[in-house]
Amino acid sequence: MQQNRSAYSELIKAEAKKLGFLFCGIAKAEFLEQEAPRLEAWLNKGMHGEMQYMENYFDKRLDPRLLVDGAKSVISLGLNYYTENTQSDPTAPKISKYAYGKDYHTVIKDKLKQLLAIINEKIGEIGGRAFVDSAPVLDKAWAKKAGLGWIGKNTNLINQKTGSFFFLAELIVDIELEYDIDPTADHCGTCTRCIDACPTDAIVGPYVVDGSRCISYLTIELKNEIPQEFKGKMDNWMFGCDICQDVCPWNKFSIINNEPAFDPHPDLLNLNANDLREITEDVFQKVFKNSAVKRTKFNGLKRNIEFLKFRD
Repeated sequence: MQQNRSAYSELIKAEAKKLGFLFCGIAKAEFLEQEAPRLEAWLNKGMHGEMQYMENYFDKRLDPRLLVDGAKSVISLGLNYYTENTQSDPTAPKISKYAYGKDYHTVIKDKLKQLLAIINEKIGEIGGRAFVDSAPVLDKAWAKKAGLGWIGKNTNLINQKTGSFFFLAELIVDIELEYDIDPTADHCGTCTRCIDACPTDAIVGPYVVDGSRCISYLTIELKNEIPQEFKGKMDNWMFGCDICQDVCPWNKFSIINNEPAFDPHPDLLNLNANDLREITEDVFQKVFKNSAVKRTKFNGLKRNIEFLKFRD
């Protein structure tokens, strides 16, 4: 049986690589004991802001066996999205790199479905579910357990060879596999660049982010008006934010992604400051048709751009 587990794990990792995943690691499906008190304290301090959904399914977030009947293994995967493409107008309101191309939820879900189909074909019928950032799964905790990297002071998962510009996703399955039992050591050391660089002071201490102060939250998750205290502190970001990753020394090892779906829309990078300030709903629908930017909706993006007019 051990031999089968090893062979199955090697097969899964090889097929994940063929599908374009940068990493694949496997952890035993079990209760996340260390994360439970941290998550509870974070929620109790209101650091999730308006993200009420974070309060839901507390037990399921900590135990994958409550999400998939008979779950035995959590297969963690990383998909690179790093790009050296940049917006042509340096004064234009900025978009996070991850949103340049097609919505990652769609891209990754398709790959996970393919991987699950391959597992069923080559290993046999198994029970499993795919998760991409839209269900109660603690992606970074599982990726860390599966040896994909360590959770940095900015709370992003960092890999020593390729930095942190990658998406995380999971397959939770009901078969036993060979587990990666050597989590990566923390290599942040005494560095505080991410903490020092955050203009809204969202990284309130090493390894703790107040989500309600994060520019990504303020420009995407927040549905009400952006609080006045953040005027002049948004660093011209209109959707998401890359600051804490851009300053991270480990991202000098980032490699350009080879996923065609993440290529930017031809018009996106050429929108100048004036184009964005006067953006119409027709242009929004055309340029961001299949983009994650659709999450904030036209009115949300307009709100963000209007707010940036008051920047220092």
